[in-house]
Amino acid sequence: MIVVVRMLVRRVLSLVPLLLGVVLFVFVVMRFSPTDPAMAAFDGGNATQAQLEKFRQDNGLDDPLPVQYGRFVWRLLHGDFGTSVITRQPVSDSIATALPLTVQLTLLGLFIAIVLALVFGVTAALFRDRWPDHLIRLVSLGGVAAPAFWVALLLIEWLAVGGGLFPTSGYVNMNDSFGGWLRSLALPAISLSLPVAAQLTRIVRTSMVEELDRDYVRTARGGGLPPLVVVGRNVLRNALINPLTVLGLRVGYLLGGAVVIETIFALPGMGRNLIEAVKDGDASKVQGFVITIAVGFVLVNLIVDVLYLVANPRLRSRS
Repeated sequence: MIVVVRMLVRRVLSLVPLLLGVVLFVFVVMRFSPTDPAMAAFDGGNATQAQLEKFRQDNGLDDPLPVQYGRFVWRLLHGDFGTSVITRQPVSDSIATALPLTVQLTLLGLFIAIVLALVFGVTAALFRDRWPDHLIRLVSLGGVAAPAFWVALLLIEWLAVGGGLFPTSGYVNMNDSFGGWLRSLALPAISLSLPVAAQLTRIVRTSMVEELDRDYVRTARGGGLPPLVVVGRNVLRNALINPLTVLGLRVGYLLGGAVVIETIFALPGMGRNLIEAVKDGDASKVQGFVITIAVGFVLVNLIVDVLYLVANPRLRSRS
């Protein structure tokens, strides 16, 4: 336990400069963007030059960039992401409204991806070099090559428009109807999860094959242990260590893919709000949403690192 805490402290401290770098990158990109926040606030050309200059002065846009950056970081440390120039509402309120939906979509997609990867990856390894293995490897290869947005369009055409089984767009709150919530997120989550499931399936299959060839497996089988016990208690647990290291990056892919998927299915999450903010030239909103997604990605990888340490006794003993 002490080792886990020590590693957690080291990871957190190493993430501080990373997060500051992300904040700096987002700040610089938005400041050198051709979009003028003052023009966006007055809807393009519906303001005089005096009004534009007053807006820039009131919001500190005329200050030197280091001063603006310092003020920006200070506000972030106090949970202040600024105010939207379009809605005149705090950006934190928009994040609080959109973030839960994106988290729900990401977690549901992650759950589907893990279940599919375990089922098909283990099956392919157990039937190595036979027709189930060849079929699963072929399908997973196609899944890796298939973009999530293309899968989404196919699912809408087949299951929503053609079959009428799911809605084509919109979101139902879980508190209003669990069934409606599940139907509204089913197609987006499946679209988001299939490419990740295909990649994880190949990794699980490779790890399982390596473990099945180890001496302890042959010894356990020779000792008369049932195959279910050997695979479930030993092989699977050891084989999941490698896929766990990839899982953090795949969660980052799910967060990034949600930007496109939420737009396709008209879900009012972080991704759709981010795209609308970019189109409107709402710099404060873009900064707030991008930084929130980046922080989420960093925290997920931190959690995965800790889980990897817990799951791998050899690494824990070396720490």
